[in-house]
Amino acid sequence: MTPPRPAFHRRDGALCCEDVPLGQIAARFGTPTYVYSRASIEAAFAAYAAALQGRPALVCYAMKANSNLAVLDVLARAGSGFDIVSGGELARVIAAGADPRKVVFSGVGKTEAEIARALAADILCFNLESVAELEMVERAAAAAGRRARVSVRVNPDVDPKTHPYISTGLRANKFGVAYEDTLPLYRRAAALPHVEVVGIDCHIGSRIGDVAPYLEAADRLLDLVDALEREGIGLSHIDFGGGLDIRYRDETPPPPAELIGALLARLDARGHGGKTVLFEPGRSIVGPAGVLLTRVNIVKEGAEKNFLIVDAAMNDLIRPALYDAWMDVQPVALRDAPARVYDVVGPVCESGDWLARERRLAAQAGDLLAILGAGAYGMSMASNYNSRPRAAEVMVDGDRVYEVRRRETIEALYALESTLP
Repeated sequence: MTPPRPAFHRRDGALCCEDVPLGQIAARFGTPTYVYSRASIEAAFAAYAAALQGRPALVCYAMKANSNLAVLDVLARAGSGFDIVSGGELARVIAAGADPRKVVFSGVGKTEAEIARALAADILCFNLESVAELEMVERAAAAAGRRARVSVRVNPDVDPKTHPYISTGLRANKFGVAYEDTLPLYRRAAALPHVEVVGIDCHIGSRIGDVAPYLEAADRLLDLVDALEREGIGLSHIDFGGGLDIRYRDETPPPPAELIGALLARLDARGHGGKTVLFEPGRSIVGPAGVLLTRVNIVKEGAEKNFLIVDAAMNDLIRPALYDAWMDVQPVALRDAPARVYDVVGPVCESGDWLARERRLAAQAGDLLAILGAGAYGMSMASNYNSRPRAAEVMVDGDRVYEVRRRETIEALYALESTLP
């Protein structure tokens, strides 16, 4: 059986997304532009769904990775739920036509107004991260005359061996409830009249490339489930979170089926196989599905380094500057010329404005470059620093191209501002 063609591949030397050359997209929509493959998103979600077939389960896409309405629409049609961290993300779920009853609300800083809106939308569950938040949910539910479904996000103090900025399951992190404080919080929640305890939640970080930390966290989580059940507090679901890595360079993360299979086996062995399981993947769904398309403006030879100065910048893709992240950079059209070593940088007035360092490329002014693996935490973290309009976004579906976000105009950047009288 022939393996499926990668979403991004070369045809006659030209880099394409599905059946569309990226050069055609740049000519039509300009640069910088984010380009997403619908087929890649659907295939990534299907890998999770297939691994959970026959089980009571829900995959809740962690939409902070990429919250474009078209991405949410594609996933909702595939049956996805959503993991949100703000009222704005809930509004996007609803605007995309998705079912809010498949939404879990995470995040350490929910406001009472956000909680009230989520209650009105009848979301599946609030993932509580503090005693204060439990009290806020109880007050909001009482005011609305409802019962709020809740779980507790446990901080299991498990080290996922990832970048410190994206590690979320250690005692020093702001996320979740300390392991030793979990049982008292559940007892308190179970006694409240406007709260219904339905689950338990854990998320230990992002870019995790090994199953072992997940299993360690799962065992700690299941110890709590056992303790709760001994006290008469039964749970209907267990949420194992997300965080599975993707291949940016030479990483070899396990496929979703391997991770899910190991966790389900542990669940069965511990006697909890009948419970509904939730997963919250983000990066592994959309990361490989996107590229940032950019054009070389200037080739600059420096005293110690050579630079390709492109029209994308750290405001478009902050991962390299923020996380020292390695992103694969490929020419859209292959050039028959000697390659040189360049730093790929943007025009923003910061020394930290770089997209790739020390890459061997054959390029000249006017050439197009594609930054691969940019579908997650690219556009969702973009800013207007240096008064730069954010990029356009397009989605490719076979041989069709849809503009799913128009490029911002400069005038839009200050449309809500005013001078003094």
